[in-house]
Amino acid sequence: MTASHLPSPLLEAFEHQDEVFSPAFSVLQAAITQQAFPAASVAVAHRGRLVALKALGRFTYDLSSLPVTPATLFDLASLTKVVATTTTAMLLYECGLLDLEAPVATVVPEFISDAEKDFRRHEVTLRMLLAHSSGLPVHEKFFLKTRTRDQLLHAALTMALAADPGGHADYSDIGFILLGIALERLADERLDRFCQREVFAPLAMTHTTFNPPAEIRAQIPPTADDQTFRRRIIQGEVQDENASILGGVAPHAGLFSTAADLARFAHCMLNAGQPILRPETVALFTRRESAPAGTSRALGWDTPSSLSQSGKYFSPHSFGHLGYTGTSLWIDPSRQLSIVLLTNRTWPDCSNPAIKQVRPKFHDAIVEALDKG
Repeated sequence: MTASHLPSPLLEAFEHQDEVFSPAFSVLQAAITQQAFPAASVAVAHRGRLVALKALGRFTYDLSSLPVTPATLFDLASLTKVVATTTTAMLLYECGLLDLEAPVATVVPEFISDAEKDFRRHEVTLRMLLAHSSGLPVHEKFFLKTRTRDQLLHAALTMALAADPGGHADYSDIGFILLGIALERLADERLDRFCQREVFAPLAMTHTTFNPPAEIRAQIPPTADDQTFRRRIIQGEVQDENASILGGVAPHAGLFSTAADLARFAHCMLNAGQPILRPETVALFTRRESAPAGTSRALGWDTPSSLSQSGKYFSPHSFGHLGYTGTSLWIDPSRQLSIVLLTNRTWPDCSNPAIKQVRPKFHDAIVEALDKG
């Protein structure tokens, strides 16, 4: 499935970034000072040019901790859902292996046979898992009652529906865990291996990986001082506890990357999928779903809604996603713009929600600077 030709390069043009984007960088610096997050890494691409690549802050609030650089890896959390899992679904769809309207049970029979007799489960399709309209619950602390990957997957497969399938959109980690099971069966390959060959390598995302090697973990900002589950500082391993039980390779979380690598990924999406995807596939998966009523969800991706974290300037054709650790990626085809913001806002205890105010303000300042230029 990998295209033979190389991607058109994302041209580096950030020599004047400190002057052009000073107001936007000041938003992040103020947030670091106010301890919304200790570290931030940014990449902004506009019309095929990487116009900003900037790192601010340190690994923790301790002034003796390491400074962040543009080469620093971050735990992407739920950006894994779009960069790895949704892209895998797109590739499998293109080669005819993934039928969006197929019931989940046709690929994963255990979704029916291992569960209580809830006939609504027959109605859940792969499209519903991607669009977060399956009726599955938002989240479950499987890690508190399972110890192995197989035990957690069984718990996810037998999770009772919380609502009727297709009735309304409710963001669900559990739905993506099930989607990952289905995709690995359709591909006959593990998610991490598939993504490395079909996505990361063709796009020159050389720093993007699940389970960073032990020797580089000290060069990754910590995400939590976990005193309840793993009872250690989480650094260079996935923050999400369920993903940890799954061995660090999970469809809902677990990917690590740099801002520059994600800018290359966004460049592919802004170039109608070149060189790994077809334009019509990108259009299908990034277009807001018409049902359920009121949803902001596309297939895997989200789209701007009122009071969006993307800010007030991203067009209705935009798509993006957030990550629990304080990461985000927003892409606007109308403006030919992508903005990557990576932070470790979960340090030290996941309790600070201040990034919700910072993100839209930062995005707005980037767009205003570009419009002024």
